[in-house]
Amino acid sequence: MQHFIFKANNYGKQRQACFFYIDFERQKPVIFPLNEASSRGVCFAFPHLTSLNSPKNFFQKLKLSELSFQSPPQPVSFSRYQQGFELVQAGLRQGNSYLLNLTYPTEVKLAMSLEMIFHTSAAPYKLYVNNQFVCFSPEAFVETRGNQIFTFPMKGTKTTTMTNLTRDKNALLTNEKELREHYTIVDLMRNDLAMIGQNVCVKRFRYVEEIYTDDKIILQTSSEICADLALNWQDSFGDLLATLLPAGSISGAPKQKTIELIQAAEGQPRGYYTGVFGYFDGEDLHTAVAIRFIEKQNERYFFRSGGGITLHSCVADEYAELVEKVHLPQMAYTEGENDFSVI
Repeated sequence: MQHFIFKANNYGKQRQACFFYIDFERQKPVIFPLNEASSRGVCFAFPHLTSLNSPKNFFQKLKLSELSFQSPPQPVSFSRYQQGFELVQAGLRQGNSYLLNLTYPTEVKLAMSLEMIFHTSAAPYKLYVNNQFVCFSPEAFVETRGNQIFTFPMKGTKTTTMTNLTRDKNALLTNEKELREHYTIVDLMRNDLAMIGQNVCVKRFRYVEEIYTDDKIILQTSSEICADLALNWQDSFGDLLATLLPAGSISGAPKQKTIELIQAAEGQPRGYYTGVFGYFDGEDLHTAVAIRFIEKQNERYFFRSGGGITLHSCVADEYAELVEKVHLPQMAYTEGENDFSVI
């Protein structure tokens, strides 16, 4: 990580645009000039910048059946999940953590390549790395605007339909367990921003975002927190990122003890899943959390998912949330039309 920090700081001092992705364990961070993304087999898409455009004839060749899994996903068994859940609960009771994000891989059979999923997935933050993994994330991590930094912790999820949208949105906002989780993450991220800035402020608290999939709607609650940065913060943006990692919304609080508990419960490294990725445009920083993530291991594919665990969590509900998050929010191009639609 020290080599990454050194390189990032140099890019910042020179105001040179660069792209990066960092694994959860912070053992394999990657950073390079922004204009080298294509030659390195990296594709990315952010709300205001994308590395390439998808040709329309690519979409015209797709069939509806290709925009989903070939067969039902195979999640971790309930008994294996329960074993990790109970280990986490023991750590929570001992006071080693107050909130922990527990995740496991689900094996999936894909009808298209990871690169195709990148092009067809509907998400504000996307990343594809050279047949290794693809990420279609709904969650920003931090971004800067001049000398201010913003973070958008996301915690609290519920699946619904258009018919029940209003009812379930209200249920999510009034759910006591989800509210406790969100308070914890907001407090953690306020403390994180206080380490690198001043005048920390929660600008929006627990607003609901809607993510549409082929047959359901995912409701997610986020907050917006900001702080003031020092002049010329760009000169040390590598140090700034290192101070904030890992993202609190996908680890928990307090961070260090929680990470140790995560490693014991999950039994394997997360790698780039739940890490962060983004770019520095020469003046501002734009980053996202690497969730909604599919990786290739040999010739098998695994969709990583999970959720926040507290002392008040129900193992059956948390397992159901892990399974529900395994989906492909796809954009389909309809032949003869000029735009795309979410299916």
